[in-house]
Amino acid sequence: MGKNFFRRWFVIDTTHSEKSVSPDVERQAQAGDAEAQFQLGLKYSSGNGAAQDEVQAASWYLKAAEQNHGLAQFHLGQMFATGQGVPQNTARSVSWFRRAAHLGIADAQFKWGCACQRASMDSPAANAPEARIEAYMWYELAAAKNHATAKGAYAQLTIKMTRDEVAEARRRIGAWKQEPCLTDLP
Repeated sequence: MGKNFFRRWFVIDTTHSEKSVSPDVERQAQAGDAEAQFQLGLKYSSGNGAAQDEVQAASWYLKAAEQNHGLAQFHLGQMFATGQGVPQNTARSVSWFRRAAHLGIADAQFKWGCACQRASMDSPAANAPEARIEAYMWYELAAAKNHATAKGAYAQLTIKMTRDEVAEARRRIGAWKQEPCLTDLP
């Protein structure tokens, strides 16, 4: 019916199938190299140089994601969000977006900010400010990397925040930029 979500969200050059993943990359992936595993995930998700196989793509992304490969984590989050190659699972999707966000992937920072903002609307009133602060922080971090949608998102969110909440979000952004927390996630 429609295009694969990777082709919708990312421009993937499929015109050069002769430049598909080399046998060396496949050997490296089998040996545990996270970047090679990610490349195989891309190969199977796009069908570039091979038949498209979303289940295989998810398997390779998972191997790389478990080794803290940020883009693999983001792609795996997308797959869980849409149910392509894996059963749709919002909680697992958000978890992978959060991990990729902590590794500095702008698209993941935006997606994690969206999850925090949704939580601010679904949370009891006592928890909503914390979720808004987190959403603002992640939106602004993504916007700093020129994520166009994030720029508008944190501006809109500011309207719903108190001055103290915005100040706390900015304090956290400054602290995160000084020493990003990359390894304390489950």
